[in-house]
Amino acid sequence: VFLTPVLILLYSYLRHDRNQCSYVKAVGRGLLALPAGAVVIALGATILGAPVGFEYVILPLRSLLMSLLTFVPAACVFGPSWSDWHRIFARTKENESTDYMISLPAHGAVIGAWFGAWPMPLDWESPWQEWPICVTYGTIAGYLVGLVASSGCIFFRNHQQHLKEE
Repeated sequence: VFLTPVLILLYSYLRHDRNQCSYVKAVGRGLLALPAGAVVIALGATILGAPVGFEYVILPLRSLLMSLLTFVPAACVFGPSWSDWHRIFARTKENESTDYMISLPAHGAVIGAWFGAWPMPLDWESPWQEWPICVTYGTIAGYLVGLVASSGCIFFRNHQQHLKEE
């Protein structure tokens, strides 16, 4: 609840094509990407074996968190530009600092969710291993690792450019 407006407002400020896309339009794209990404992620999680049923109502909340950390930043910055989305998520060839800020945390969140799912089948009796607690913790940990990695990549990239200019 607290992270959603912060991320949407921050990434909307970093939008590309400022002449064609206003700040309000970028915020609107982020708000639209949140539920759209959550639906895609919930369907993917269900296909990969997430439990379905009335007692697992928490699935949409985990999907909203994952959508907020993966889809929303790209939607705010790039909008519907398929070439930018493909460059960032499929080929991972970052050109600018903004690309690192979107790509690495998103990849970290997905990888963290994947690693977070591993302890679930070990012991169903432990409350911390129930669905989706470990996946959510893994998502957040992976996102934070991605943020640190993107900060390091941006720092080293800027440092190398500074050395080349001298």
